[in-house]
Amino acid sequence: MTDTSLDLEVLDFYNEGYEQDRLTAPHRAIEFWRTMDILARHLPVAPVTVYDIGGGPGRYALALAAAGYDVHLLDPVTLHTDQAAAASKASDHPLASVRRGDARALPYETHSGDAVLLLGPLYHLTTASGRARVWSEAARVLKPGGTVIAVGASRFYTVWQMLSQDLLALPGAEATVAEHLATGQHRNPGRDFERLWTTAYLHTPDELAGEAQTAGLTVQALLAVEGPAKLLPDLATQMTDERGRERVLAAIRRTEAEPSVLGLSSHILVVADTGAAAEERV
Repeated sequence: MTDTSLDLEVLDFYNEGYEQDRLTAPHRAIEFWRTMDILARHLPVAPVTVYDIGGGPGRYALALAAAGYDVHLLDPVTLHTDQAAAASKASDHPLASVRRGDARALPYETHSGDAVLLLGPLYHLTTASGRARVWSEAARVLKPGGTVIAVGASRFYTVWQMLSQDLLALPGAEATVAEHLATGQHRNPGRDFERLWTTAYLHTPDELAGEAQTAGLTVQALLAVEGPAKLLPDLATQMTDERGRERVLAAIRRTEAEPSVLGLSSHILVVADTGAAAEERV
């Protein structure tokens, strides 16, 4: 497995190092807090084996290891696995393993994991066949009753994001939004990584759930991660204050499964399992 299995533009983007501190930035931290909130409610009770696929520098993996999980991180970007390995070595709760690898060909034994996290791999696989391979591999490595928690980037959120950030005036922006809505495909040919994302695929909520079902998994929940909260002008301030953060998280939690909210969320999350006897939940 080498970095070149990624689209080269995607690799260039992640080699800029954006990912290491992304989830700690005040205006982006809501993604981390909300995802951890959902994981606490839907992962099997620790200690169990969790495969964090596309785990990047290890923000989620290390938090779960600290909570008692046996976490194996896999990512295709050398920079990310180096960062994750260094952070693991410095932690009082190290990861069980850190490996470079491809979500479409997992290096784990069949029926060996209690949970699989796909909190990023589906973003950058722009073909249905590539995403289907990820889902198939996740289902393969799960034990009976095991859980997959996967995230897709929302097809509809970018319209409002670009409007709120005054990006629609950029050359080609209107055409980009039209392409998002029509096909879910996102491209950044000018490599303007400071303002625009890299090559990606944007899901509709029903499509994300349908991919899990096609892989033979049973969908247990389809949830908005941030809901519309990322559009709040004072979100960064609220997320740095504990009481403000809890108010925001509680508001999203109240409507997280509401179908009319899903598309407006920056990220959509699906919880699915193998359909066997349910594992005990937290």
